Amino acid sequence: MSALTFRLKGEPEERIDCSSLVPHHLANFSPAEIARLPVGTTKRGLLVGDVFEVSRNDAGEIRFEGGSGRLDRIGQAMQGGVIRVAGPAGFRFGRAMTGGELHAEGSVGDLCGSAMAGGRITVGGDCGARLGGPDAGEMKGMSGGTIHVKGNAGERAADRMRRGSVLVGGDCGKDAFSRMIAGTVVVKGKAHGVPGRLMKRGTIVLMGGAERYAPTFVDAGVHDLLVLKLMAKALGEVFGVVPFDGSPMRKISGDTAILGLGEIYVPA
Repeated sequence: MSALTFRLKGEPEERIDCSSLVPHHLANFSPAEIARLPVGTTKRGLLVGDVFEVSRNDAGEIRFEGGSGRLDRIGQAMQGGVIRVAGPAGFRFGRAMTGGELHAEGSVGDLCGSAMAGGRITVGGDCGARLGGPDAGEMKGMSGGTIHVKGNAGERAADRMRRGSVLVGGDCGKDAFSRMIAGTVVVKGKAHGVPGRLMKRGTIVLMGGAERYAPTFVDAGVHDLLVLKLMAKALGEVFGVVPFDGSPMRKISGDTAILGLGEIYVPA
């Protein structure tokens, strides 16, 4: 059956809150009811029908035809199903999602996958700051699920990450993986700033290395570890392809300023 489709009528004149347009919420709505849902963020009170042309089919799969950096909160708190965006999207893309698949062909804004606990996010372009990290005032970043960003990630990616897997196809901005508690991150490019500051545990693979490390990280030498081969195989099954094959790598341990059980691997 065809997807429930939201065809963007034009570039929105204000930011649009798409948090209600998720499969589990729209399952029993008629096209007319969907068109009357509020999505505006100003006093104008924009409704879905003001912004999108709606084609009602199977709500288990939703498609946004035409993307915009003003379409915020797409896939927020989604529990299952599939959402595809034919273009870019705004901030909080997939925030707090617990299941399902969320895909954007273009770039997305800040807080992509923030506090997510499950599901899968794929971003065809770049993403903004705090990928998988906590929102303002929160103490927990992502605690499950997978995120694949094919371009670059902004600063503070995977801040306070507790569980899950992240693959970044480009570079990471300043101070990524700060306060990381657990989880796995692989970066094909370079990590700028000081990655991993105050991380307690977790595994980070930086194929392009880092700009610098905090002085409380320790060079533990080059290791040929079976666990790296197993990790490369397991992540390959999840993401399809990863930029390392389990060959010997240099291990950087830290952050010894706190628990110090984290590990950063770079090419030998």
